[in-house]
Amino acid sequence: MKLSDLQAKKIVSITSGRNLGSIMDVNIREDGTIESLIIEQGRSLFSLNRDGDIPVFWGDISKIGEDVILVKKD
Repeated sequence: MKLSDLQAKKIVSITSGRNLGSIMDVNIREDGTIESLIIEQGRSLFSLNRDGDIPVFWGDISKIGEDVILVKKD
């Protein structure tokens, strides 16, 4: 699976059912495995503040489906 395939999917919390945002970046370990996905929460077009971005660690992912990624995070 390509990163662009992951970026096209919605990130949904399995505990609350809400859409957490979209993938804007990925943290990769030195061995080439994915450590976490960086989720961009909604913000205005001109905002450069990245404080609202949250990491979703690979271990928090429950299922990667056709359209969504289900995570154990709120």
